[in-house]
Amino acid sequence: MREIDSDTSRADRPLRFCMFTTNAPAGFPGSPWNQPLGADHDYRSLKSWMDLARTLEEARFDAIFWADHSGVYDTYQGSRDATVRRGVQFPINDPSALVPALASVTEHLGFAFSANVIQEHPYSFSRRVATLDHLTEGRVAWNIVTSFQRSAWRNVGFEEVANHAQRYARAEEYVDVCYKLLEGSWEDRGVVRDVETGVYADPTAVHSIDHVGEFYRSAGPLCVEPSPQRLPVLFQAGSSSSGRSFAARNAEAIFISAKSPQGAATFVEDVRALAKEAGRNPEDILVFQAISAIVGATEVEAQQKAEQMRAFLSDEASLAYQSSAMGLDLSGLDLDSPIGELNTDAMQGAVRALAEAAPNKQWTFREVISKPMTPHVVGTGEQVADCIEEWAAAGLDGINLSFINGPGEVVDFSRYAVPELQRRGLMQTEYTPGTLRDKWFGSARINDRHPAANYRGAFVEKGSN
Repeated sequence: MREIDSDTSRADRPLRFCMFTTNAPAGFPGSPWNQPLGADHDYRSLKSWMDLARTLEEARFDAIFWADHSGVYDTYQGSRDATVRRGVQFPINDPSALVPALASVTEHLGFAFSANVIQEHPYSFSRRVATLDHLTEGRVAWNIVTSFQRSAWRNVGFEEVANHAQRYARAEEYVDVCYKLLEGSWEDRGVVRDVETGVYADPTAVHSIDHVGEFYRSAGPLCVEPSPQRLPVLFQAGSSSSGRSFAARNAEAIFISAKSPQGAATFVEDVRALAKEAGRNPEDILVFQAISAIVGATEVEAQQKAEQMRAFLSDEASLAYQSSAMGLDLSGLDLDSPIGELNTDAMQGAVRALAEAAPNKQWTFREVISKPMTPHVVGTGEQVADCIEEWAAAGLDGINLSFINGPGEVVDFSRYAVPELQRRGLMQTEYTPGTLRDKWFGSARINDRHPAANYRGAFVEKGSN
């Protein structure tokens, strides 16, 4: 099994690029759905998504990354009205449903979709993600989400959202069940597929897992035969203390929204140290930074596009999104007060990043809601490449690139920024063969240091049931 040489300088390897979006009217969370470059893409249209996937593959993006949730933002003014009115990630469709169709018009592009651990039982999810891995020939990734939305919890039968620690305890057991099913319930020799004898699978190589835990029970075995990757590539986006510890144990890729390259460098150093403490190689985890870009043939053109986008921005939409993200109804606050040491039980990592980035922690709430949710650059392809190069120096492995003025921005990014990024060696010019994990780590299977590997052969003694 070929793995990345940990002695190889990260600066010698191209960054990985994902397009960050949602299967919702606006694409990027909080951006205006009705701006011109947003209206170019119809999230309800399969053809529109297929065209976008082709464009991304032509530009040599690694993957589409979909954020997702299963509720509605209803913290602002104690109501969902602002969210519904402004289309703030609502309505929102299931991104995983797009994957087979987009795989049919691409050969290499990966598909990373978010799914939270309360949406469905881990058995049902394991069945679905294994099926998608088969249909894409191993190009899927799962962003593991612990939902902070009260509405999402209530939609599936809970009265209240669990606290931060409980959410991560549930997530730990959830992934453990998935690992047992996807890595442990079938041995490698399980699929025979002998045409002459008519034997499809060897019953002695297919096993029950008999999981009984605090939150879940599952007998197994998984009813889907092993897929090319078995496990999808595992993303995680938690930046809180609990989130970092969870990621250090489980993630292969982490999505962060640091507010400065210095903040990103600190995160990278911290999570790699945590990974080592967890018995993994620090190189086992790729760190992706969120960056947004508006690019033009000239700086003037790019600035004009940015001004056009800003004309469509809505304070109400931003307040609806930020209120839910912070777990705090901003309608009841003086927006000119400092964010300070705000501590909530919602998106703790995002709140902490905002507080740490504020000069002397004196940013006001009004300043926070007026800023883009991710660091961004407006300019020529060269200026965009300069920005990304500065971030890359923080030790990052990849970029989750968002287009806050709509998915239509992909065309100009591909025209002006991609050639310059490729010229500087920051972006790949050709794909390597194989699955998404092959492309990123040199092997289709998760490595032996990952906790999921502990279940290979773990159920052999139990036999088949």
